Amino acid sequence: MSDPGPYPQEPQDPTDRLADFAAGLQFADLPDAVVRRTEDLFLDWFASALAGKGARPVEAIARFIEAMGPGEREQGPSEVLIHRRGSSPLVAATANAAASHVAEQDDVHNGSVFHPGTVVFPAALAVAQALGASGRELIAASVAGYEVGIRVGEFLGRSHYRIFHTTGTAGTFAAAAAVGHLLGLTRAQMRHAFGSAGTQSAGLWEFLRDAADSKQLHTAHAAGAGLTAAYLAKDGFTGAQRILDGQQGLAAGMSSDADARKLADGLGTRWALAETSFKYHAACRHTHPAADALAQVLTTHRIAASEIRAITALVHQAAIDVLGPVTDPQTVHQAKFSMGTVLGLIAVSGRAGLAEFDANYRDAAVRAVHDKTTMQLDAEVDTAYPARWIGKVVVETVDGRRLEGKVLEPKGDPGNTLSRAELEAKAMQLAVYREGATGEEMQAVIARIWSLADAPVVTRFLDAERAATPGRPKQGPALPEGRAPYPASGVSS
Repeated sequence: MSDPGPYPQEPQDPTDRLADFAAGLQFADLPDAVVRRTEDLFLDWFASALAGKGARPVEAIARFIEAMGPGEREQGPSEVLIHRRGSSPLVAATANAAASHVAEQDDVHNGSVFHPGTVVFPAALAVAQALGASGRELIAASVAGYEVGIRVGEFLGRSHYRIFHTTGTAGTFAAAAAVGHLLGLTRAQMRHAFGSAGTQSAGLWEFLRDAADSKQLHTAHAAGAGLTAAYLAKDGFTGAQRILDGQQGLAAGMSSDADARKLADGLGTRWALAETSFKYHAACRHTHPAADALAQVLTTHRIAASEIRAITALVHQAAIDVLGPVTDPQTVHQAKFSMGTVLGLIAVSGRAGLAEFDANYRDAAVRAVHDKTTMQLDAEVDTAYPARWIGKVVVETVDGRRLEGKVLEPKGDPGNTLSRAELEAKAMQLAVYREGATGEEMQAVIARIWSLADAPVVTRFLDAERAATPGRPKQGPALPEGRAPYPASGVSS
């Protein structure tokens, strides 16, 4: 069994280089644009988590995990956002990860087809609050999580995503990297953390056929499993050294086109976090390109929903794989994975936002457009995917016209991104959607996030008394030699 201590040699294979990067990254290494982008993504995630308040699957997971943690009187250092109470890092990370993936407004990285924020930030924030880490330490750890998770997703390839929800699988590595960075893991320990994270990787797309609740469980489990893997590695627990590319590793069981070269691609020079997209529509990202292309046609030609005879969405294969099983959406969440419903909302309401889904996803006019919509594999779109998500539609009108729409970058992509003003507006909408926070509270949260890099200690965001106090004495992310990585009670003193 390998020694979990430091390696004497330079990193060799791609997994070793990935672990070395995650363990050794410093805030000073980050370009200012990456720091600012991390703040943008953190706000986007935070608001998405608030929008999960009251959602039945989220509340079920939160009830369960909170029952496994400290009691109401004990509480703990880490913030469960939707319930505004403190708990252990594991409880908070699990609950917040579930909450941030139900509104379908959390970020996505195109090339890896992975939602980094919903697994990285819950784990990183929970542990940063427990350790009394600074804002800069939280940012650096989050970047480490994004860079690792995105590369693992890219490594696993398109074949993996056809069956597996990459956010649930690569997400365990992302969370482990972020938490391991905060805990001050060595390169060797980080590699052990990856081994323990990978053996827990899970998440299958079959849930879409039944409108099951599994998608929130995927993110909850990934954040919690990655956090667990990092804490265990700090305590000397070992994990498989070739968990990604070994003979019985992740790629062997979950991919037919894995490429190990992508694991260490451009580490420290190519900042994959900056490639991450924001979601403009409150739906599965695979619907967004066609939604933007349809909006283009409707606006350019001034077409009403009643004038549409048929819509053909020209898509990549993954869109057919993920959206194809949803033929008759029975719930709001399932409707977010229905191309016909999303395009119906665009045609009837002008947008596919949170309110539109809640009010109109079964509306007769929306359903009529749904029934007129088909998806068709398109060579140009499929060849460009996943690096680029091109949107193409063909609209046939009742008066015989054939109208085509095409967008090269959907709204929210890096080349067509949301401004900070747009991100603030989106965050406000998400915060008040289920009364996760008031407008005034969210304004204060936004101000804190825009200056996150200057925060000496990351305190709770939605408890005014705790947020205004200096917090516990700062321990720092690297625990003293010989000290257990967590108190015996599981709650920081």
